[in-house]
Amino acid sequence: MSNKEIKSFDAIVIGSGQAGTPLVFKLASHGQKVAFIEKEHFGGTCLNVGCTPTKTYVASARRMWEAKHGEELGIEIPAGAKANLRKIKARKDALIKKSVDGIAQGVEKNDNIDFFKGEARFEGRNIVAVNNELLTADEIYINVGGSAFIPDGYQDIPYLTNESILDLEELPEHLLVIGGSYIGLEFGQMFSRLGSKVTIIEQGGSIIAREDEETSKTIQHMLEEEGVDFRLGAECVAAKNNGLDGIVAQIRCSREGAVDIKGSHLLLAVGRRPNTTKLQLEKTGVRTDDKGYIEVNDRLETNVKGIFALGDCNGKGAFTHTAYNDYEIIAENKFEGKDRKVSDRITTYGLYVDPPLGRVGITEKEARQKGLDVLIGHRPFSRIARAKEKGETKGYMSVVVSAKSKKILGATVLGVGGDEIISGIVNIMYADSSYEVIRDSVQAHPTVSELIPTVLETLKKL
Repeated sequence: MSNKEIKSFDAIVIGSGQAGTPLVFKLASHGQKVAFIEKEHFGGTCLNVGCTPTKTYVASARRMWEAKHGEELGIEIPAGAKANLRKIKARKDALIKKSVDGIAQGVEKNDNIDFFKGEARFEGRNIVAVNNELLTADEIYINVGGSAFIPDGYQDIPYLTNESILDLEELPEHLLVIGGSYIGLEFGQMFSRLGSKVTIIEQGGSIIAREDEETSKTIQHMLEEEGVDFRLGAECVAAKNNGLDGIVAQIRCSREGAVDIKGSHLLLAVGRRPNTTKLQLEKTGVRTDDKGYIEVNDRLETNVKGIFALGDCNGKGAFTHTAYNDYEIIAENKFEGKDRKVSDRITTYGLYVDPPLGRVGITEKEARQKGLDVLIGHRPFSRIARAKEKGETKGYMSVVVSAKSKKILGATVLGVGGDEIISGIVNIMYADSSYEVIRDSVQAHPTVSELIPTVLETLKKL
């Protein structure tokens, strides 16, 4: 290593996800010379294999659903709608390409950014190797993201992940999904709507177990009504390639005993792991936890001065919006003299089944587990005028309020527009205001959002 020339930079950014990419341009705009390393595609998970492509597919699946449900609203739509996965994929690829090309052009035109395509690894505390080059900087930002976790026993099976399933050009005849959480549910519903038979196999006794029981049961029921088959309490004993017939999942269910389920394709959706194993972090002294997440403080710095971790790999959030907030924390603290912290962040996210789930803060279940003194507001979507008019009355809204401070601690909005409606509650939580502010607000009618004040008018003790 000593015989090689080491190129010096003001900063090194490893990974081009939703934290790394804006940070590179921010550093460069302040005159810093930046080394930008990416092993695959500009844009990270969200742009290439996450939010952008999956929500593109969700939109196509929604069109199929609408084509089959016109009669309910008095619209006679002739039978025969068919999903063309090749065209759906082409639309997705075009959207991604436009954004990726935009990033690439911005990098190429910026004299302060040197781009290195390859896999980074540390050769010392502040020395990074990529391809056959050595780079050094006083500040290094790690934004390597995460990838699908592959459990033992599937290595010899032609399985799909959330990435490879997006490369299919023909619909699976029967898609087996291992994992009944967020990724599995989204893909399960979308492929069912597009025309595949879908079976979701979940080890736990309920899907998305971190959510309230009502949320889990409501979503399961919604998908079952659309033809998705669920096998819960299932221990996946094995899966095997069945040759021309596809794949057999051999499971043992508490309810059904041992069964074989034959499918044409198998999607593994049992969780994700950080992409940190090949970084050689042991050469830096940077600490990771038992799952490989890089440990950081409230300002995203590791235990080694000058090395920071942003995005999915730091275990502080697994979403595009948390990754981008990581960027904001770094950038504003560094260049604007602010003191932004990870602990200031309120957890919020969506589950993009249809109708979608919007979530913020704690659930009712968490409030019970912590023994909190709270008030609960609850109302089904079947009591919302706009939902009735739309013909989409599935779901409910629930709000958790501190009995003492009158602050909203969390909310669940499962129903039409839930992913957007939740932002109104998020805003009042960031304002640190009493729930009475939004309770006493005047919302436009007819909207789904007008349910929020109504829910808050009838709070009950947990």
